[in-house]
Amino acid sequence: MLDIVKNLWFRDTKEQAIYINEVAMRIRAGILLMIPLYMGLTLFDVVYTSSWVVDGNTAVDTYDTNWDDQIIYQVEAVKRTYDYTVQTWILFYGLFEMIAGMFVRTSRFSPTIYLATFLARKTPPVWKPLVPKRFAWGIGATFITVCLMFFNPDTVAGWVNSIAGTPLLSETENFIPYWIPVNLVWVCMGFMWLEAILGYCVGCKVHAMLVWMGVFKEECEECNNIDWDEIARKHKEKQQAENPAN
Repeated sequence: MLDIVKNLWFRDTKEQAIYINEVAMRIRAGILLMIPLYMGLTLFDVVYTSSWVVDGNTAVDTYDTNWDDQIIYQVEAVKRTYDYTVQTWILFYGLFEMIAGMFVRTSRFSPTIYLATFLARKTPPVWKPLVPKRFAWGIGATFITVCLMFFNPDTVAGWVNSIAGTPLLSETENFIPYWIPVNLVWVCMGFMWLEAILGYCVGCKVHAMLVWMGVFKEECEECNNIDWDEIARKHKEKQQAENPAN
């Protein structure tokens, strides 16, 4: 427990190139997967279900039928209104988690990092560099920001128009098409599922490609999973075999 509090999921917080325990990171991805799942259910309800609320208790028979000989009833129906306060706070928390994991100091404020590290304490660690993961979390933070804008278009439009000094965005209609957050939620859900279940980090692969293209100057991706402790142990055994007197 003391080691968890001191180092969290880092191999050594004083290293120049910071490495994190991928086992704990995958557990954390599984925990945070609940956020896009909840957002997906919210967007499904908003986009694909009826926006009308019909009160069956007010149904009155009109004694008339339609062309299919179905009885026509007169009912009281109202337009549904949506309050995204809960979704907004959950998205802000998700954004906080994405940003908190990017740096050593901010990681100490993340409850999911403590929980994931604790759950992974009995599993041999797999060390991976932080930089590619930081890039992946940056992609996740971008997705969350877009969803926040979709759920709060009037607030965002008010800020933009106030800063610009001119009405650039509509404050009465959503300026983000619904298909953008719907697809982003599915993409985010897929990325996190791949990370948590299969250990495949799409953001890391994109980062590796950008390194290969020369956009970023980072360490070798192929060296990320070297077990330095195991190498040191084998090297020591080899030395003892060559010099049994020592």
